[in-house]
Amino acid sequence: MSGLLKFITCGSVDDGKSTLIGHMLYDSKLLYADQKKALLLDSKVGSRGGDIDYSLLLDGLMAEREQGITIDVAYRYFTTDRRSFIVADTPGHEEYTRNMAVGASFAQLAVILVDATQGILVQTRRHSRICALMGIHYFVFAVNKMDLVQYSEKRFQSIVCDIQKLAKQLGLKNVMVIPVSATEGDNITRRSENMKWYTGSTLLDYLENVDVSENNENTEFYLPVQRVCRPNHTFRGFAGQVESGVVKFGQRLVTLPSRETATVQSLLVGDKQADRAYAGQAVTIQLDREVDVSRGCVLTSDVHLPVSRRITATLLWMDDETLTVGREYLAKLGTKRIPAVVKNIQYKIDVNSGEQIPTQTASKNELVVCELEFTEKIVVDEFRRNKTLGELILIDRVSHMTSACGVVEHVNSNTEKPVFADGSLQVGGYLYDELYFNPETVLLSCNPSQKVTYHIGDRVPDNGDSFHYPANYDVLSAAAQTAVFIRNGAVARILPLADYLYTGQPVLDERGLTVNIASQEEFKRFLTAYQMADKKKLASLRNQWLSFGNFRRAAFTDTF
Repeated sequence: MSGLLKFITCGSVDDGKSTLIGHMLYDSKLLYADQKKALLLDSKVGSRGGDIDYSLLLDGLMAEREQGITIDVAYRYFTTDRRSFIVADTPGHEEYTRNMAVGASFAQLAVILVDATQGILVQTRRHSRICALMGIHYFVFAVNKMDLVQYSEKRFQSIVCDIQKLAKQLGLKNVMVIPVSATEGDNITRRSENMKWYTGSTLLDYLENVDVSENNENTEFYLPVQRVCRPNHTFRGFAGQVESGVVKFGQRLVTLPSRETATVQSLLVGDKQADRAYAGQAVTIQLDREVDVSRGCVLTSDVHLPVSRRITATLLWMDDETLTVGREYLAKLGTKRIPAVVKNIQYKIDVNSGEQIPTQTASKNELVVCELEFTEKIVVDEFRRNKTLGELILIDRVSHMTSACGVVEHVNSNTEKPVFADGSLQVGGYLYDELYFNPETVLLSCNPSQKVTYHIGDRVPDNGDSFHYPANYDVLSAAAQTAVFIRNGAVARILPLADYLYTGQPVLDERGLTVNIASQEEFKRFLTAYQMADKKKLASLRNQWLSFGNFRRAAFTDTF
């Protein structure tokens, strides 16, 4: 007997998704007697003139039956002699695309229905793209309603050509096309006498035998921590599901993002001690030393897993409100929940052609590629390499609804920061980052400057949306104990702060704020005040010595 198969049915409105699965359950005698009786009674008051309406087995909501469409995702579990199945029957209407995406997120295989009388529609393409985005690698295109085109082989082959073009465009590798009639039962559980020209598998036979096992190249162990268990003062364990590889008693592990190392002291699978645990198992790991680990951290044997604050992701936008640059959401990635800001929208994807269309906004049901920045570094990886660390949702911070789901395409691991540098002397060069303020959302956003490192002789920006600097000024950093002289718009000198002498030029800190000193004596008082201040509570010091408005401001914007 093959393993469990989780699959989804999707397609456009009225393509026959619910009818197809209902007929499969009915013909396979997978219904209880009371279910069968209820189906026969409900069908008598339906829209098929008393004939069995198989869709009623899955369309359980009153609104679904009244409108004749699927609205919610209907999950059904059934077992044949060869295999166990969980099927998600999803809505076809564009309004409920987000419901369909929820179903796709759990599936290993997609059954996409195509109406033989209409061919491939926009919603069919959209669902195919979403399934591919969600990491589904196995596709069955069921060309339905063949009875309405007189079981025409010519019509079927024409649709097959269109499906092959779509599969090539999306990079689909495992594709099966089957001609069916959901209402009449052709090629669902038994071979059709009306389409003797088709010699392939029936739908149920294919689903029972298809091998959806993935050859995962990543064999390194990792476990996103779901919970820290502390039943008493002698035990501290990290609970979660093993997502990849094997973990063994005595194995050396790395904690991310803190990058500490420790050895597995004990392994619990359920409430029983074990020598090892495998991918898919829920375990509790006790380490031999105290480490900085909480929910959202990762235990792994792979020291090269990326840790970053910034990613590029492809999102299916699901919110009624428009996506704009600068909006802040809660990102749920693995077991980590963290604030994230939309820093940039690169383009949206045309669902028909796959064309990349430049944009700064996105509307409901659109696919967009954008850059996200988290408030701190987290463990994150590309979806194609590590699924659990590369899939995410965005949650509205006010309504708490899911605004988007998507996958990580690229992790920005560039840790270089903008600095003025001369040998061992370095000070932050954040003066040229752009600050933007959206009065509608009351959000402040920073757009980093393009130039990363400034050496002596390099010219520096003098104008931007949020700054306007004179040709000559001094940059002081009490934290880095370094001073920079800017003369005639270029870096003239970088020196230790102990050697700095006030010359009457405007004085700024490394963020572009004005340092309110007008003499060498005031400079010394400022330095003394910094040295005596609590370095974790500098707000009082900054309020006394720094001001915002002389050369630096926050520019108003409509998009941030």
